[in-house]
Amino acid sequence: MSGQGRTYLRFTPVQRLQHLVLIASFTALALTGLPQKYASAGVGEWLIGLLGGIEAVRIAHRIAAFVLMAATIVHVVDVAYRLFVERVRLAMLPGVDDLRHFWQALRYNLGRAGQRPRPGRYTFEEKVEYWSLVWGTLLMIATGFMLWNPIATTRLLSGQFIPAAKVVHGGEAVLAVLAIVIWHGYGVHLRHFNRSMFTGTMTEAEMREEHPAELEEILAGRVPAPPEPGLRRRRLRRFVPVAAVALVALFAGLWYFVTFEQTAIPTVPRQVPAERAAHSTEGRAG
Repeated sequence: MSGQGRTYLRFTPVQRLQHLVLIASFTALALTGLPQKYASAGVGEWLIGLLGGIEAVRIAHRIAAFVLMAATIVHVVDVAYRLFVERVRLAMLPGVDDLRHFWQALRYNLGRAGQRPRPGRYTFEEKVEYWSLVWGTLLMIATGFMLWNPIATTRLLSGQFIPAAKVVHGGEAVLAVLAIVIWHGYGVHLRHFNRSMFTGTMTEAEMREEHPAELEEILAGRVPAPPEPGLRRRRLRRFVPVAAVALVALFAGLWYFVTFEQTAIPTVPRQVPAERAAHSTEGRAG
């Protein structure tokens, strides 16, 4: 990062790949899930037909769910690597400063403050989005398990949890789509198109506008240096075996999640009423 085109690394290739997988799986889940929730509406029925019918939609929805859960496992391990090997700061954790930034942003938007907040590594809006995604994903996985495996669920819980899970699953899906379209769409694409999750970097001008406090830390040399190669290797030797065991266990649990119970009832083809069928036969005979 040098010269007039100075840029600053914000996201690694692994993080950017996770984001692309999240975009793909979330979009697929929305396109295949919402038509099922509103199957009785004209647009829902039309989308189901466009996507190949209800059986194809169900299969695609479950594949997308599997991909999202697998990406979540990879994200957890990636976060663990950055915490225990790279020893990065927990910049995404909310704190008191975020409350102050929220209050200042509110006053600024109402014309009661002279300047916007000066966030560091992440803004309070980005933290809200991230932790909403975490909470929403966990909720969707829990309710999705109940709907995917109702027999196992009712061995432990009352049968009323199944329809309740259906309501929560569908409601959270609508909330998540609206949050992405409205909140994320405005904050990241309309107000200012933030390319950093695709390019991995931000220019100095963008950093000064979006993350001025972090830029000041970088320029002042207050950002912790990465670990020395020898220290990183020692940490990796301890981390890799534990991470490998955790990955195997988590993916085994995921496979168990999606295969140990087969309860979905195949959709019965729409039947033609007997009178219409007889009339059709007579017409062809005539």
